[in-house]
Amino acid sequence: MLISHQDRQNSIKVTKHLPKLSEFERLEAEQKRNILLLIENLIEREEATFKMIIDCLYDVGSANLINKKFSIRPVNHIMKLIAKFSRPGFRFIAFYWMHKNTPKLITNLLLKKINKLG
Repeated sequence: MLISHQDRQNSIKVTKHLPKLSEFERLEAEQKRNILLLIENLIEREEATFKMIIDCLYDVGSANLINKKFSIRPVNHIMKLIAKFSRPGFRFIAFYWMHKNTPKLITNLLLKKINKLG
């Protein structure tokens, strides 16, 4: 494949404008990527544990919400039954969301805490 002189100049211009990262910035980016991969791996290995956590949060959250919104006893019981049957669907959606977003959120939270120390 032949590259014209103009193409070579354009590629040189592009590479000239890329910011050079300091050693510290490169190390920080590499460690952030490592943390993200480790958290993703943790979620993969401990899927059952995370699903149990989601179930516990769902049970407590749905009961609190139903008790606040439905004070009439028969309606309250019916709503709790509906919430009990909808848990598997909620677990599926919540685990998908958690698997996709939690590693980034935890990584950013940890790095913010570290950066506040300095």
